[in-house]
Amino acid sequence: MENILKDGTEKALRETKAWLTREDLRLKAMQRELEDKQKKHEEEKNTFEKEMKHHQHKMKVEKERLEQENRLLEQKLKILQQGYIQLEEDKHRLQREKDKFNSKRNAYAYESQSFSHHSQVAEMMFSGVNSYLTLKKRYKDLMKMFHPDNVTGDHEMVQIITREYEELKRAYEMGSQAR
Repeated sequence: MENILKDGTEKALRETKAWLTREDLRLKAMQRELEDKQKKHEEEKNTFEKEMKHHQHKMKVEKERLEQENRLLEQKLKILQQGYIQLEEDKHRLQREKDKFNSKRNAYAYESQSFSHHSQVAEMMFSGVNSYLTLKKRYKDLMKMFHPDNVTGDHEMVQIITREYEELKRAYEMGSQAR
C-alpha cells in the first residue's frame, strides 16, 4: 500500500480508494451485523436467564410441594400403623372376651344339662307318688339319703329334690293331681 501511495498513478490511487471504501463499507456492515448478533445474543441470554429463574422457581415450589406431600404421607402412614396396632389390640381383646363368653356359655350349658339331668332324676325319685302324705314321706326318705351331713350326701341334689318337692306340694295344695 505504501508503494502505491508513493509511486502510484492516479488510476491506481482511485482503485485503491474505491477498494478502501468498499472494504470500509464491508467492515461497517460486518460490524453492524456483529452488533446485531451481539444484541440478539444478549436478548437470548436475558430470555434464557428469565426462563431459568422461572424454572428454578417452579422447581423450588414443586420441591416444597413434594416435601409437604411426603410429610402428609408419613403422617397418614403413622395414622394407619397406629390404626392397625389398635385394630390388632381390639382383635385380641375381642378374642379374649369371646373366649370368656364361650367358657361361660359352656359352663351354663353344662349346668343346664346337669340341672335337666338332675330334674329328671328328681322326677323319677318322686314317681309313683299319688298323695300328699306319700309325697311328704318320700321327701323325708330322700333327704335322709342325700343330706350333706351323710357320707353319700350331695348338696346340689338336696336343692333339686327340695325344688321338685315344693312344686309337687303346691300342685297338691291347689288340688291338682301329681305325676
